[in-house]
Amino acid sequence: MFSPASAHSTKHIPLLLYPFAASTFHLAQLTDGVSNGTALWLGAQCLSVFLASINPRLVAQSGKPPRLVELGSGIGLTALAMSSLGWDVLATDIPHVISSVLAKNIQDNLNKLPPASGTIDVRELDWTIPPDHWTWNDTTVVASASSSSLPSSDVNTPLLNPPFDLICSADTVYTAALVEPLLRTFHALCTLSLAASASARAPPIYLCIERRDPALVDRVLADARDTWGFTVERVPHRKLVKAMDKGGIKWPKAEWEGVEIWKFTLPRG
Repeated sequence: MFSPASAHSTKHIPLLLYPFAASTFHLAQLTDGVSNGTALWLGAQCLSVFLASINPRLVAQSGKPPRLVELGSGIGLTALAMSSLGWDVLATDIPHVISSVLAKNIQDNLNKLPPASGTIDVRELDWTIPPDHWTWNDTTVVASASSSSLPSSDVNTPLLNPPFDLICSADTVYTAALVEPLLRTFHALCTLSLAASASARAPPIYLCIERRDPALVDRVLADARDTWGFTVERVPHRKLVKAMDKGGIKWPKAEWEGVEIWKFTLPRG
């Protein structure tokens, strides 16, 4: 299997052939400037191979089949990767990303997943919407800024809802205005999962970022710890290097040296 190229060098390619484990995904992307979320970014690439490297441990600690919710799913790489490893995935983003790339990429790649793959639901989750305005009985929306976008909640199809065993996000720390909404959403998903489960532990959160703006990244980490009560720890760089090597990615060090993965854990109160 060929090794995927770094996202830094593929922004101009409208359709990526992306190898992951036993699959090769066909991922459409846009770089029209409307949204950052419609193109592949480095964080999703690194996060997917890291989660694959620790997948046996994650599965052993979770239910059967395990459930993942992803914030800012973008073009769908991480959602497809985790589904291929047996996870049921709730892939979330804003309407423009869903309608332009995410929903179609998921649909177009279902036949490229191995037989034992999990399911993938795609729904809107706007972080700016307070958790007490979320809905879990809608096929297309968890939280929307436009009430007119909410279809009927009379749903017969089983939906992927809390509790979740894992929460993840990549390339979603890029503006100060979204720091509080992102952390509030993390906290709410942990709290809802604890309430809906007999587990004594909240689902771990893995956040992958590129340290483009050190002050912004430091603020996210400090607020996660001091305001929202998370235990915050960085995944050691050597573990990420090992995961990248295991995943067959042989990029020069300079290509991804700014990537960091952080684990947030919410203690049970």
